[in-house]
Amino acid sequence: MHSPARRNRNIGTVKQGYGQNNRLRIADSRKDSKLYYERLSRYQKTSAVINGHEFVFIVEATRSGAAHACSVEDIKRLLTLIPAEDYGKLKLIVLRQPKRKEEVLSGVWGRLIYSYELEGRFYPAVVLEAVNYSRALKWAKSLSVDDQQELARLRADGHAFRETGNSFVAELEPEAVRNTQLYRTLLHEFGHYVHYCRVVDHPGCADEDYETRERRWEAYHKLPWAEKESFAHRYADDLRWKLFQQRLLPFARL
Repeated sequence: MHSPARRNRNIGTVKQGYGQNNRLRIADSRKDSKLYYERLSRYQKTSAVINGHEFVFIVEATRSGAAHACSVEDIKRLLTLIPAEDYGKLKLIVLRQPKRKEEVLSGVWGRLIYSYELEGRFYPAVVLEAVNYSRALKWAKSLSVDDQQELARLRADGHAFRETGNSFVAELEPEAVRNTQLYRTLLHEFGHYVHYCRVVDHPGCADEDYETRERRWEAYHKLPWAEKESFAHRYADDLRWKLFQQRLLPFARL
């Protein structure tokens, strides 16, 4: 019998366009130039002066099943323990609710943004992501050296991994997530920013011309990923060890 669908053998295939508009990717906004982690919905904004430096805290509302592991007061307390000379021009601390697709494609504990757009202005920012506690933390058993080190850090934070088939799996618990984001991720992202300032934006470069500054910017972003990660890990590990030795960490949720 005649089938109208067979008039075009490309129906339902990539050639006809099937699947090209619904691939699993983070969509760009057509309304503005903001990147996905800058597009906030309902949020509250507060500010505080810490060691003579003003920080602005942005807390985006979370969806059902998700929560911010760190409170603003937790973060303020930790910021008082970071050397003030390491603040640089960093201004924003953003507690953000990622979209479900972002959790799958770009899931992170936190990130450093060198120029974050908020309300029409641009600031350096540290972003900490809200956590969906209905999802498990899952790592494949075939791990690189870097992944093995990260898995060891997560275990030290209190994540209880168990072996299931070809994976290591841990249920997300608020206290362990708080340990990861507050005592490690936040310090790690500050480490990235300190590295950036030393290469690009240190006080001695204030009078440099635009071309010289651009060369410094390009030089920093051409550094190998492993070199930047190593600096940030070393900064976070050294400062955290010092604070633990001084019995300033850990502290109860504020």
